Amino acid sequence: MFKTGKDYIATRELEVAVNAAVALSRPLLVKGEPGTGKTVLAQEIARGLDAPLIEWHIKSTTKAQQGLYEYDAVSRLRDGQLGEERVHDIRNYIRKGKLWEAFTHDKRAVLLIDEIDKADIEFPNDLLLELDRMEFHVYETGETIRATQRPIVIITSNNEKELPDAFLRRCFFHFIRFPERETMEAIVQAHYPDIRKDLAREALNVFFQIREVGELKKKPATSELLDWLKLLMIEDMPAEALRTQDAKVAIPPLYGALLKNEQDVHLFERLAFLNRARR
Repeated sequence: MFKTGKDYIATRELEVAVNAAVALSRPLLVKGEPGTGKTVLAQEIARGLDAPLIEWHIKSTTKAQQGLYEYDAVSRLRDGQLGEERVHDIRNYIRKGKLWEAFTHDKRAVLLIDEIDKADIEFPNDLLLELDRMEFHVYETGETIRATQRPIVIITSNNEKELPDAFLRRCFFHFIRFPERETMEAIVQAHYPDIRKDLAREALNVFFQIREVGELKKKPATSELLDWLKLLMIEDMPAEALRTQDAKVAIPPLYGALLKNEQDVHLFERLAFLNRARR
């Protein structure tokens, strides 16, 4: 049974979703804004259940076959030309993928398939059978790899593209909503138990005011807030330096931790100029 730990603040709904996916033996598909802790969730599940974590971080060039295995024909050809003895056993040229590792681990593993929406649209469909049956065939050796213990599969998506319906039907779904103020206060306390209360309060005021600016291209998320707070603590920033700022019309100190592109910086510069012009 998964429960949130002291270092990771999860809502009751998220705990229920994790345990439901485990009970149903279904992959848990987690969506939400970037920076809301989707990847960290898999790490926390592995820690909470004392299970090994196997991470497969997906890129735009990643193919589903790489998660199963890859056959290195080029190395075998080169070894054959050099007269290497190992060339006679094709298994020497089979590279195990992350699913193979998870299927054959001696303990029940947590398998993270991170940011699945980065890959080609066919990527999820190419894994349907393997994730459903928890087995796959290695054509080069003629063997079938079956999961000795069904891994707990966590799949994250930033919603950059739609996932196929056939894939969605096989998953238990949970959307991580952006934390409310009370939850965010608990997250901050978990990461920085020694932070000054006045600094945390004013920083959160600024942070949530920034998120309310409607024209922002990239709203700061939890990870940006934590980075910003760390810098404020390092600089021993007085709370007054934040309290005197109206975050909707001024750029906050050390804003580079919160604002991640020039359009948003220019937006705040324009708001600050307009605010001065009104005075």
